[in-house]
Amino acid sequence: MQNALAALLMLAVAGAVVGVALNLRGLEFLSDGLVHAVFPGAVAGFLLSGPEGVYPGAAVAALVATVVLTIVARRLPGAGSDAATAVVLAGAFGLGVVLVSTRSDYTTGLEQLLFGQLLTVSSSDLGAIALCGGVAVLLVAVTWKEQLFVSFDVRGARAAGLRVLVLELALNAAIALVVVAASRAVGNLLVLAVLIAPAAIARLLSRRLAVIVPLAVGVAISASVLGLALSYALSVDLRVGASPSAVLALVLVGGYLAVAAARGLVTGVVRRRPRSGSHADLPSGADQEPMTVLGVR
Repeated sequence: MQNALAALLMLAVAGAVVGVALNLRGLEFLSDGLVHAVFPGAVAGFLLSGPEGVYPGAAVAALVATVVLTIVARRLPGAGSDAATAVVLAGAFGLGVVLVSTRSDYTTGLEQLLFGQLLTVSSSDLGAIALCGGVAVLLVAVTWKEQLFVSFDVRGARAAGLRVLVLELALNAAIALVVVAASRAVGNLLVLAVLIAPAAIARLLSRRLAVIVPLAVGVAISASVLGLALSYALSVDLRVGASPSAVLALVLVGGYLAVAAARGLVTGVVRRRPRSGSHADLPSGADQEPMTVLGVR
């Protein structure tokens, strides 16, 4: 449980920081493609060297997938880019399943790689998670200002002389490194929740960049602790063999839905509330000043 908690806390910080950057760029679908493109590499490493080979195999696949998907996204903008990413996603995932099906214990191996084995995380796993997660955070931190520039005005960034392709490669590499870091603990499928949900929740609560990142980290850490505690209670107290990674994903998704519902409710109440003064009886619309709700105008 201590190793599991340490792994989740490191993944929470790395996933939240990188997740905010990809959320600002609108790269959620590309991150899904990277997640699935890493899968065959993790499978190959697992087949060749057992659990210890997952990280090297996933790292090689992540490097290749980062370059390929970044170039595809630039060469085929718009719908073509999405279609190409989907093709890569389906092909890579299919290749991974074919590889893992060559094992006699096919079901067990596939389950480990897809959903992780959080409660079997070792000290060496913690070292790999710290290394991959640390490099991912460093890549985003070093290029943070430039990433923001590209997120809000890519044409202006190019006109200012920024090397947009290098920045895109850096961000995609950071995403891939988080996927590699989580491949053993959280699994290939559920890492998307760690990457996307905390940043999405933070952006629902605030639009101030100085607040979004620490808020996303706080959400990720809180969800990790709560998810691990709930999975322990389910397994030990209620004797329900619930996967800790799956419980964590459900906690993050539930948190997102709760915050989204609360924000929608508060926004609806504020919009219906009449303003004081001579215009109190006017319906909300263009004649009224925009109101700030949860930090969003």
